[in-house]
Amino acid sequence: MVDVQPAPVTDALMTDVLPAPVAALFPGAAERARVEDWLGRELAAALLLIRSGPVVPTLDMRVFRGQLAEFDFATPRALEPLLHWTVQQMQHGIVQMGNPRYFGLFNPGAAFPALCADRIASLFNPQLASSASSPVPVEIESHVIRAMARRAGLAADATGHFATGGSEANYTALICALTAAHPRFAAEGARAFPGAPRFYTSRECHIAWLKIAHQAGVGRDALRLIDTDGRGRMAPRALADAIAKDRARGEVPVMVVATAGTTGGGMIDPLEDCAGIARAAKLWYHVDAAWGGGALASERLRPLLAGIELADSITIDAHKWLATTMGCAMFITGHGALLSEVFHASTSFMPSSLAATDPYLNSVQWSRRFIGLRLFLALAAAGWRGLSAHVERSVRVIERVREKLTARGWEIANDSQLAVLDAVPPADHGEVRALVRRVVASGRAWVAATSFEGRDVVRICATHGETSEADIDELVEELTRR
Repeated sequence: MVDVQPAPVTDALMTDVLPAPVAALFPGAAERARVEDWLGRELAAALLLIRSGPVVPTLDMRVFRGQLAEFDFATPRALEPLLHWTVQQMQHGIVQMGNPRYFGLFNPGAAFPALCADRIASLFNPQLASSASSPVPVEIESHVIRAMARRAGLAADATGHFATGGSEANYTALICALTAAHPRFAAEGARAFPGAPRFYTSRECHIAWLKIAHQAGVGRDALRLIDTDGRGRMAPRALADAIAKDRARGEVPVMVVATAGTTGGGMIDPLEDCAGIARAAKLWYHVDAAWGGGALASERLRPLLAGIELADSITIDAHKWLATTMGCAMFITGHGALLSEVFHASTSFMPSSLAATDPYLNSVQWSRRFIGLRLFLALAAAGWRGLSAHVERSVRVIERVREKLTARGWEIANDSQLAVLDAVPPADHGEVRALVRRVVASGRAWVAATSFEGRDVVRICATHGETSEADIDELVEELTRR
């Protein structure tokens, strides 16, 4: 055995003074306070311009790329001009979800408590893998998850975690379903099954399920897209038939996914019927309520989600209808022991290893930001009553749009009771997608073109909590302009 001696410590190292912190990264308290104060005023001014200005990007991307190319990171730059430049690019270089005339996808104008949460989380920067290193954040998130689970009608011992988005939460559901379906899946993966695994959801689902199937290793062919009833909802008979046919072929059904609030039409699958079919077939039942789950906040809208309490797991995105900042999703389940089994890991370097508590033992992620604070502060500041008023107000916004468009001869293709409207213009307004391109190009409003039950429609969704009658009128005026 070779005896390795440590290198001698030189006098220079022993007497050398520790360098000061890098000032550009860690400025002194006075300078930090000055810049934070300046940035607060800069952002407040930008928000006013965002709300009154165009919804769409107005930046010349060729010019922007030229400016960006000048950042070779060789020469340091002063922070204040950098911040000003960045705010300007964001102000003119994105679709502005903070504009109340954004009637687009499910991205919201963020609620103020959620913005405050991001500032707090950024300052303290807790690592949410372990309850030992971040006991308060972990407990706050668990408290919110339990509150949402109760709202959904799950059992008192329901658990779950926050996630970066609905795709991560839905991926968790599939991994749970596969693990529940075969005791050897955790060790052997899809090879454990005697036939190809299959899972089922509506053809009106969020198509991220294809990516999830690929990611889970069961392959995109594992996803069965079930026909709808002609109104945008999964047809129960078609679902039951598909499961029976796959089993007859020797394939292995593992999960049924019902959607509560489809992206295209805001439709809710027949949750109770889907639950019954899943139970009869002994399959995991997941409800993808990424958007529609916001209706749980409202006593008036909650009956629309009857049957969600029968789910083995639920996805809800707080960064959609509950108006937190991106991304703030939740995975909720009544099968806490299985969730811990799915994400079990063992290592000596973590400060805690509590299977039922530590997020790194109950979720896909290891290192993670304190994202649940966004919903906690929104809920604590507004209460269920305030979130209910916010959700119901957006439904009323869409009702107003519906009234104004039908009075002008437009047809409504979907019959959603949520805050999505699929509208078909009169024939003399031209082709739907061309009309949407014109509206978006105007910068006055943002809507989307999509297909609902085989028809091209103008998709209009209320996403901003401060949309006014004047904003509605401007949208309708632009849609009906010829």
